Amino acid sequence: MPRLVLASGSRWRRQLLDRLEIPYAWASPDIDETPRPDESPEALVHRLALAKASRLADDWPDHLIIGSDQVAVFAGEILGKPGDAATARANLTRFSGQRVRFVTGLALVDTARGRHRVCHEHYEVVFRDLSEGEIARYVAREQPLDSAGSFRVEGLGIALFEKLEGDDPNTLIGLPLIRLCALLREAGLDPLV
Repeated sequence: MPRLVLASGSRWRRQLLDRLEIPYAWASPDIDETPRPDESPEALVHRLALAKASRLADDWPDHLIIGSDQVAVFAGEILGKPGDAATARANLTRFSGQRVRFVTGLALVDTARGRHRVCHEHYEVVFRDLSEGEIARYVAREQPLDSAGSFRVEGLGIALFEKLEGDDPNTLIGLPLIRLCALLREAGLDPLV
């Protein structure tokens, strides 16, 4: 039985966690991801990452549970998953030639010790100037409807950018592995041991 649990239904987060070669289980928590009035992006992703991990705590005693959440921030507005193609196209049209900031929250709940840690990472992307046709073709081909920012950098979305800036490129996909490794080591689970 693995000691580690990923509180996510995202195949992208599972693919990232697979890279650490630690056995783990995963389950998709059902939480309300609606932002609260006047909630900052950092406060939002902290709350949601912790809520996702905490939702599974009763079912996984004596485990380390990972929760993560991500939002895009553009022109002072918090943007989550687009949900439909029209919204994805509208987001990418707004982002064309612009810089967009992503905030990814990370929580590690230790159900054996009754403790948790929550942090966040920032990552920025600079979009190329995109034509209406490029945007339409991209959204039709990749269908990034469940991705904050309306793209998947791990796929064809890489063609949308001029520049990526941040400490850990995995942060942009939704699971900051460098920070996660540090949290796991603090909790007594070293990926290299």
